[in-house]
Amino acid sequence: MHCHLKENWDSIMKEKEESGWERMKDFLEKRDKGELLIQRNRRLKENLLRQMQLSISEDGYIHYGDKVMLVNPDHRDIDTDLFLGGDLSLCMTPDEIKAHLSDELEVPCGLSAAQTKIPVGRNTFIILSVDGNAAGQVLRYGQNFCLGVQGGFADKMLFLASDHRTLLKSSKKSWLQEVYLTDEVSYLNCWQAAFLDPQLRLEYEGFPVPANAKLLISHCQTNRGLAAHRHLFLSTYFGKEAEVAAHTYLDSHRVEKPKNHWMLVTGNPRKESSTRLDLPKPAAEGTQAMEQAMGLNTP
Repeated sequence: MHCHLKENWDSIMKEKEESGWERMKDFLEKRDKGELLIQRNRRLKENLLRQMQLSISEDGYIHYGDKVMLVNPDHRDIDTDLFLGGDLSLCMTPDEIKAHLSDELEVPCGLSAAQTKIPVGRNTFIILSVDGNAAGQVLRYGQNFCLGVQGGFADKMLFLASDHRTLLKSSKKSWLQEVYLTDEVSYLNCWQAAFLDPQLRLEYEGFPVPANAKLLISHCQTNRGLAAHRHLFLSTYFGKEAEVAAHTYLDSHRVEKPKNHWMLVTGNPRKESSTRLDLPKPAAEGTQAMEQAMGLNTP
């Protein structure tokens, strides 16, 4: 009986040893192929945080094909004492758990507003025409356009989209209309830029959109404005960031609140991998640029 037990024990130990070697072999093979979870996770993070070069505007306007950052300018949120300060850039934000398990971008993918002025894969957007035939042409107020983002990947393109709120689909914190990134091409991806001052908005319809000036970005399908909720925090893969949703906020004068204010920020010609936000602010913004535009015959 003692010999029988010894034989069983030796057999068990041999199986464990062989199993251990198999696991080690599998581990080494996956490591060499870059298939370990920690390696895949690192690749995703490297792509999302890869520094990008924004387009430099030669004429002061935004063009189809330009690479820009969408920035909600710094302002104090008077509705609450707790809020995220500074300029906030629109960023793609993969689900934290899914991001740890894959090196691919999830679709649909979430968004947030983050305190970063550096153009990287996750916050560099491309101005795209709806029909794809307007590359290089000036973007104008009231024109439909799309916003694409590659997230640092050369073979990916996701589009900023939104749709009507439902019981099963809404933004995480405010329960308002959700904004997300999708790889599907549809009218849900269409947006328009509007002049900031509502009294001059119709007058400036069809004029070129200036770079680095405050404006409104509205969703064509639902007519809701892109908004940064500085007081609603999201715990993301990259830390504490603010929620982004589609909702138009009006004050008592029926003027859009700073939550709906955005800038299409271009590159700084003086320094690589920086933005026009790094340059000193001009004495007058917005209206001065548009007055200049009205005197130009832009093709």
